Amino acid sequence: MKLYGLIGFPLSHSFSKKFFAEKFEREKIDDCKYELFPIEHIKELIPLLHENPDLCGLNVTVPYKMDVLKYLDWIEHDARGAGAVNCIRISAESPVLAAFTGEVGVKGHDFRLEGYNTDIYGFEMSLKPLLKGHHDQALVLGDGGAAKAVKCVLDNLGIEFKCVTRKPIPGNILFSDLRPHHLKDNKLVINTTPIGMSPNINECPPIPYDAITNENLLYDLIYNPEQTLFLKKGEERGAVTKNGYEMLVLQAEKSWEIWTSKAKHP
Repeated sequence: MKLYGLIGFPLSHSFSKKFFAEKFEREKIDDCKYELFPIEHIKELIPLLHENPDLCGLNVTVPYKMDVLKYLDWIEHDARGAGAVNCIRISAESPVLAAFTGEVGVKGHDFRLEGYNTDIYGFEMSLKPLLKGHHDQALVLGDGGAAKAVKCVLDNLGIEFKCVTRKPIPGNILFSDLRPHHLKDNKLVINTTPIGMSPNINECPPIPYDAITNENLLYDLIYNPEQTLFLKKGEERGAVTKNGYEMLVLQAEKSWEIWTSKAKHP
């Protein structure tokens, strides 16, 4: 039985477990299972791998998308650039072979951990069909771990952006300093904060919503509720809106593709 799973803390509810359980049933994949592994500290990762030798892949969620990097033997280019990993491929590694190839695992462990960021793929593939020529500048609401994949995609697409935060960070804009012209100049607005996530459905990021027009595109990484107050206010003013559900599905399918790929990396 091949084992896959999700690490993070806490893991009270998980899109991934439900998604993969349904996928395995639908596609009649009966030699795989997906479990939740709530670990209170990232240092528990290596003991977890030793205790579960059938593990072939892990998804990584908050708060470990950045902390996990130091445990990995190889990190894909965009994931390294973003500074965050949400997908790990685990493969057996012969210590003898590793010595010959120079690929000795971190801490000398006898498995190889490869890091990827499938959030990057999920966000890009779900955003691109909505982009128009005037979406050449963006506001990224928040600048935490969730914003890393978003910023990587915007860089790759050549879209200039500014991050908006509550606390002053060099180069960022403060929420309290946002004015209507910011929404006019930056017609793409992406919410990477948890503001508005269930159960706090009556909250929304503090931006000048009255300045939104039908030229704006509002994207919310949140998928529960399906329509956040942020998206609702945008829709009421004619903006195109998108929630994070498709991004989640795409990143999960990309994780599966990586875990089951035969490709070898240097």
